[in-house]
Amino acid sequence: MKKSWLICCLINFFLAAMMGVLLRYAYVLPIEINYTFLLHGHSHTAMLGWVYLMLYSLIFYEFIPKTPASIKRYNRLFWITQFSIIGMIFSFPLQGYALVSIGFSTLHIFCSYFFLYLVWQGDKSIYTPEKKLLCTALFFMLFSTLGVWCLGPVAASGAKGSAFYQSVIQFFIHFQFNGWFIFGVLAILIKKLRVNNCNLNPIAFKWFLYLLIFATLLTFSLPLSWYFPFTILPWINGLGLVLQGFSIYAFYRLIRPHYSSLITLFSKTTTYLYAFALISLALKITIQSLTLFPDISAVSHEIRNFVIGFTHLTSLGVITGFLLAFVSDTLAFQTNLSKAALLLFLICFATTEILLFTQGALTYFERGIFSHYHLLLLLASIGLPLALALLILSLIKS
Repeated sequence: MKKSWLICCLINFFLAAMMGVLLRYAYVLPIEINYTFLLHGHSHTAMLGWVYLMLYSLIFYEFIPKTPASIKRYNRLFWITQFSIIGMIFSFPLQGYALVSIGFSTLHIFCSYFFLYLVWQGDKSIYTPEKKLLCTALFFMLFSTLGVWCLGPVAASGAKGSAFYQSVIQFFIHFQFNGWFIFGVLAILIKKLRVNNCNLNPIAFKWFLYLLIFATLLTFSLPLSWYFPFTILPWINGLGLVLQGFSIYAFYRLIRPHYSSLITLFSKTTTYLYAFALISLALKITIQSLTLFPDISAVSHEIRNFVIGFTHLTSLGVITGFLLAFVSDTLAFQTNLSKAALLLFLICFATTEILLFTQGALTYFERGIFSHYHLLLLLASIGLPLALALLILSLIKS
């Protein structure tokens, strides 16, 4: 993949991480920032500047036939998309959701629509397993933006802050993370397996794909249940979680026959990153399954530590774990500096997750805040942008 694209994505990730450090610094010492505005900047930069653009880059690298015309077209679209992200990086922390930031967000959405059009138009290959996953990912990307288009009319009607307004936001977040992002990394993963002559059981793959699609749709009932007191919603979420469990078992059946051969194909660094991503995925599913219990389901969005911890487990653990593994497989993080950067990133991420979930549990059991919690969380968070800066430096030097 293009090194300039990767460095650009990592710089976006670094800026998002720096915003995250400022957000945590605000709990230790008061600073003159609008917390909500900066939070919007942090989330948009992380989701769209890091994850979206990395998926864009990897999909182009793995799936798109390379011709002079396609290279020029995708390169131009990449930098237009990056322009929209730069606009959001500056406008969201300064004004939150306002005319300028909404304009840049809208530009990004139209760029994503054109990206979808280019992929579907340019790849005429048969519907292989990885292509089916990719098409599903792109469908969820398109589907999730329905939530964005609903925000304006709902807010204009005077319902901003209402249950419907909040559920529309959750619609976008759920189908971005659990739809577009998860299916996107799975498409790239399956493509890499098949490139390395791993023939997948077609029946197991079919079960895996359809079970995961239905699970993704049904588990949206959990965030809906936070705002609408319909007794059927927890049951729908429970069914979705059961289907998700079966889909993971089908996924295990897919890759288990190739496990030993895959270990020898990848470098140690790449293997460790894949292991990190898969462990994070297992933890995500385990924690998500706890919402089967009514008490935990009720507080799953009320205790902020749980919300942040779970969001970061999905975005930094599962999705970023796979993205870094893909990059390591492509460019090979073999220098001592890059290995040290990755190790620092993993240690700091694990530390922040332990702190967040420990404090969340203490809050749940009404035990208060443990000593120096916010300071420890800040110190652990500082290591994330530091690790990314070292990773960027190692790529520039290589």
